[in-house]
Amino acid sequence: MSSRSLDNSAWSPRNPAERVLMLLKMHGTLSASAIGTALGTSGEAARQQLARLAETGLVIATSEARGVGRPTQLWALTAAAQARFPDTHAALTVQLLDIVRTTLGEGALDSVIATREAATRTAYEAAMADATVLSDRVACLADLRSQEGYMAEWHQQDDGSLLLLENHCPICAAATACQGFCRAELEVFRAVLGPTAEVTRTEHIVSGGRRCSYVIREA
Repeated sequence: MSSRSLDNSAWSPRNPAERVLMLLKMHGTLSASAIGTALGTSGEAARQQLARLAETGLVIATSEARGVGRPTQLWALTAAAQARFPDTHAALTVQLLDIVRTTLGEGALDSVIATREAATRTAYEAAMADATVLSDRVACLADLRSQEGYMAEWHQQDDGSLLLLENHCPICAAATACQGFCRAELEVFRAVLGPTAEVTRTEHIVSGGRRCSYVIREA
């Protein structure tokens, strides 16, 4: 399995506007020309889509100087657009966590998280049973996380390390209410990638990052 480049083959949203939003979700700020190339259309057609999305408050443009000439206009999602990507059963989940915490105590909440962590680890280890090379295990992990709604991807960096990216957090509300979920997920990654893998989280959605990023190296 290879890493992904900037394309739109990994999804099939229903209309051009949704495809633009998905590209920005997956790749952060992009120029209209880059969006047009990824969608197989022109930069001008992408600009028209972006203008319509800007009118509805879903994207915003900023200018960036890049050498000589006019600044490049870069587009990004607004908070309103980010909210279009679902946080699975967010309100109910937060309410249940609060009930467990207030009625049963932090210890009970820790037990719930530990149980989920153990079940996740078991499922991931079973899925990775035939993957012995670290890059194959990271690729499998990215697939598993994407199936769970994290919009994950991975690639190898110039220094040889592997970068696992999660462009969305479908349990963001729960993770914000109880950061034990994020701690548990990091521990699961370290466990299933094996004792020779060193996993470091470098970006964190709950802490204000655009995505969650994990740098993975052979220890």
